[in-house]
Amino acid sequence: MHQFTVVLADPKGAADFEWIAPLAPELRLLAPADSDPQALAALLADADALVTQNRAVDAATIAAAPRLKLIQRYGSRPDGIDLAAARQAGVAVATMPLHGCIAVAELAMTLILALSKKLVRGHADTVSGAYRTLGVEPIRTEQRRHKFQWMQLPALFEVTGHTLGVLGFGEIGTETARRARAFGMSVIYHKRTRLPESLEAAEGVTYADKETLLRSADFVLLATPLTPETEKMIAARELALMKPSAYLVNICRGGVVDEEALVAALQNRQIAGAGLDVFVYEPIPYDHPLLLCDNVILTPHIGGGSGGARDRQMGDVLANVQRFARGDALAHRVL
Repeated sequence: MHQFTVVLADPKGAADFEWIAPLAPELRLLAPADSDPQALAALLADADALVTQNRAVDAATIAAAPRLKLIQRYGSRPDGIDLAAARQAGVAVATMPLHGCIAVAELAMTLILALSKKLVRGHADTVSGAYRTLGVEPIRTEQRRHKFQWMQLPALFEVTGHTLGVLGFGEIGTETARRARAFGMSVIYHKRTRLPESLEAAEGVTYADKETLLRSADFVLLATPLTPETEKMIAARELALMKPSAYLVNICRGGVVDEEALVAALQNRQIAGAGLDVFVYEPIPYDHPLLLCDNVILTPHIGGGSGGARDRQMGDVLANVQRFARGDALAHRVL
């Protein structure tokens, strides 16, 4: 009986197979050892399914795999897959949202909502009984008798109707945008390579150049890798472009922000505030000036969630391939 063969398009070494293979023992798993296109091409003739994260799957790749029945994307968007060629070849296509990216997106939305409601200050004032400085006395509440907003926290607002600007629109940016739209936010994005218009429409997002995004967004979310090109991509000039009422949220890497410039912008109320889960040095030094700013929310790099995302994510991807191999319905099917 033919064993269903799955080619993992992104390079994998022996150490990778040690943890991947036990996740799907009934599948035959193959992968190129390096990024040489010929290494992948040599495996395509046997492929019943192709799993890809970063490698493009174009018409030539599909044509070189005569047994191919499924392209499974490791991620929530069908980026890099020639859908027209797949459709013509009768090849199914599926995606898979990633647990780690979902966890980071949830934290991003938590920070956005917490900033809009002054949540940390509200908690601290409630715990400390700071209402006493306002001459407020406790009363027994009823349905129509209560002390609404007894601490008179300033500048609370609803995120509905506000604009989220996402710098770097990969998996994390996509997952955050979906959640922001569910809260009634408009979403604009900027990335090095613009998405196809069809995908922009499907995700309900609008492309903007970097300067337009910074000038327009009520919340600027940083969701880009840290590279030599993105190091300190948010510095004094960029912060000066933001609206005084806008907030900066960083859930990617601390090095994409010039922390000295950010401290100055926060202290001078050049921007309204910031929510930061990542820092140039981690843990953030105990004497860092960010710790003295009263318009920030700082978290100890918890965006990755509960851990174990690597195994869970690959497990979900391979489980979907196994469903297809058994003839069951695919999850997150695109074609």
